[in-house]
Amino acid sequence: MNEGKERKAEKPFHEKALAEISANWELYLFVLPAVISVLLFNYLPMYGVQIAFKNFIPAKGIAGSAWVGLRWFERFFRSYQWLAIIKNSVVLSFYTLLYTFPLPIVFAILVNQFQSQRAKKIIQTVSYAPHFVSTVVVVGIISLFLSPSTGMYGYITRALGVQPINPLGESSMFRTIYVGSEIWQHMGWQSIIYIATLSNVSPELIDAARVDGASSLQKIWHVELPAMRSTMTILLILSFGSLMSVGFEKAYLLQNPQNLATSEIIATYIYKVGLGGTPQYSYSAAIGLINSVVNVVLLLLFNGASRKFGETSLF
Repeated sequence: MNEGKERKAEKPFHEKALAEISANWELYLFVLPAVISVLLFNYLPMYGVQIAFKNFIPAKGIAGSAWVGLRWFERFFRSYQWLAIIKNSVVLSFYTLLYTFPLPIVFAILVNQFQSQRAKKIIQTVSYAPHFVSTVVVVGIISLFLSPSTGMYGYITRALGVQPINPLGESSMFRTIYVGSEIWQHMGWQSIIYIATLSNVSPELIDAARVDGASSLQKIWHVELPAMRSTMTILLILSFGSLMSVGFEKAYLLQNPQNLATSEIIATYIYKVGLGGTPQYSYSAAIGLINSVVNVVLLLLFNGASRKFGETSLF
């Protein structure tokens, strides 16, 4: 009887939600711009995904265009390019993740070893700076540096008695150049969250390890890395969720006919068929949808594995 009365007295969900919002309206007002931004630029455009299943003609609009089902998906998987494009995207993404994920962790640990706060600030400032350089400028720097005729690379190789080649014209060197520039440009910036995590490690743990006779490597292994484990797991899950979404700008700007065998990835191919020459909106939308579905599947798989075998997951 008492339980029945309590259930009757319990407020409906919408009343509880309104009470919660009215009690904390300042916080909800604070996040409102971010929510509106996500709705406008992430969820509302999903209405246009249906053009991947239509023969989209701008004059007729999305609703007026004819439905063609899986025609564009079949066309992509029947093309001679699809396997090479997906392979290039996967390999480039894998190499990028393989090097750009652990190196910021190592860099954060090394920076944390400095006792001087001034030295830390100088190192962090210098390492952060390349992140704010435009991708176009970065590619320009790479092109000037690797020029076999006027670049530093050309001068050094000729001084060593070696005839320089054009690295940007070699398909085998494209991935190395791309990943190396990503490390230089973003490693310092990506290490910020790890440095912040290490700054929250209790000094008592460090002192206790020192009293127990732990070496620097032992303190890193038993104190600092466990402190960063949750952060590392979350960022790794997010990285897997965008594994197929290799940066378009740098890949496109570094691309040329000589390195096209390894530089043609999904993002550059979508741009070319979607906006270059005769635009094929529906075809490019279908390829983009395939890319997004693969990213979502990878995110769910890795998040599920992390939740099952670890202690941290996104949901």
